Formats: sequence, C-alpha cells, structure tokens
Amino acid sequence: MSNSRKANSSSWSTLLFVPGDRPERFAKAAASGADAIIIDLEDAVRSESKGFARVALSELPRLACTVFVRINPVGSAEWGPDLAAVAGAAIDGVVVPKAEEPRHLAEVARNIGAAKIILPQIESARGLDNARDLIAAEGVVCAVFGHLDFSADLGCAPESDIVTFARAMLVYQSRLANKAAPIDSVTVDLSSESALLRDAQRARDFGFGGKLLIHPKQVEPVRRAFEPTTDELTWASRVLEAAEASPSGALLLDGKMIDKPVLDAARRTLARANKGVG
Repeated sequence: MSNSRKANSSSWSTLLFVPGDRPERFAKAAASGADAIIIDLEDAVRSESKGFARVALSELPRLACTVFVRINPVGSAEWGPDLAAVAGAAIDGVVVPKAEEPRHLAEVARNIGAAKIILPQIESARGLDNARDLIAAEGVVCAVFGHLDFSADLGCAPESDIVTFARAMLVYQSRLANKAAPIDSVTVDLSSESALLRDAQRARDFGFGGKLLIHPKQVEPVRRAFEPTTDELTWASRVLEAAEASPSGALLLDGKMIDKPVLDAARRTLARANKGVG
C-alpha cells in the first residue's frame, strides 16, 4: 500500500464486517459498495472455526476494495497464528481489537510489514486512557471504536454519557495525534433504518470519519449520512467563491464573517464530497 493510499483513509465512511469463516461472502461483501471490508477472525468466528478462517484468508484473492482483517486480541491463543496468517495475505491492513498497549501494535507492525496499516480498536477503559499513544503508533492510520465491549468493560449502558465521552475523546486524541478521524462503532439493530441513520449522523456530528457496518443493507444509508447535503455543498461553494473574489482581508457572506476556520470548513465539506482528505 502506498503512502498516498494511507492518506486517503478519510474515504472510508463505510466499513463492512464479513465473517472470516464464510469465504463465499468475501467477494459479495467487496461488491456491496462499502469503502472497505473487514474480514473478522474474532467475534464473528467460533473457536472451532478459527483455523478454517485462517486457511480461507490464505486463499483470499486480491479484492476490488480496501480489505482489512480483524485478528483476535493479544493474550488469546489465536494471536500468534492470526499474525502469521495476515502477514502473507492479500489485504491492506489489520484491525487490532481491544487495543490497550502501543507495544502490542509494534508487534503487529513487525509481523505484517510496513506495507500493511493498523487500525487499533478502542474497547476498554485502558485503551481509551492510552488512546493518544495507540493512535500515534507507527503504522496506525486511524482508530476504531467498539462501544459494546467498551460499555461492558465499564459496566455501563451502551448509550450512557460515559460512552459519549469516549467518542468525544477518540476524536480529540486523533486530532492531537494528527491522524485521520476515527471510525465509529456498529449499529446492531438491523430492523430500524432510522436508528442506523441516527447513529451515523451522530458519528458525523462528533467528527468521526466513518462507521462500522454488520450488514450490506447498511452501506448506502450510512454513505448518504456521511456525504454533505446539497445545502452544505452550496454553502461551501459560495464561501470559496467569495474568498477567491476578495483574496485579502475579512469577508462577509450573508452578514456573517468569513475567516480561516470558515474557509477550512468549506474546503473539508467539498473534499468529503469528492472522497478526498477531509
């Protein structure tokens, strides 16, 4: 993977999980329209099927989208075999679940090589406490949030204020580390598109760059939620046109001051529409 591709991580607004022991679904997931797929060796695969999943990974052809593999957590019996399996696989990077220590990410990086990137998944109080160092680690492009394991670790409700705090901290720490915006957690309710859209809009409003998905039908609603609206694009275009017409000094548009933060926001809006760096 080239450095330019790493820089374009802001284009991953939709990341779709697919069970690692269901290789017949890999190509279908890649064709779902998701920006990336995550072949899951962890929660989606029973213990007795994990070996089969690694064999399936070794036979994976190069797919037509960004491909990650979520390995099993450090300390598990599957950690070493998973690292060996992903090192030679036709993938772009690795999701490290329950990430807590930068040294474990360094071990992943040594095993998979510099050509593959790392997404640490923050799912515990210790992971959140070390989030800045995890996100700043070599090979990491952005963090991923796992709100269900996080709430279980703290013994709180999945929609409690402490989970909201964790989301805010991940965005904050990502910015301090000068890395791409983090990826928000899943929506498990497959029966309610309104719940999915609510969660996606919240993620976008918080400053997340994308969202984890568990079913192909979630791809398009989430993609739309992360895309700028027509009104936002119109506003951004007008702001930049006004700046070009008067390149020096303060500007007014519709009675409101246009300064550098406003210009930057307009550029980010147009960049999101073009799947550029936002």
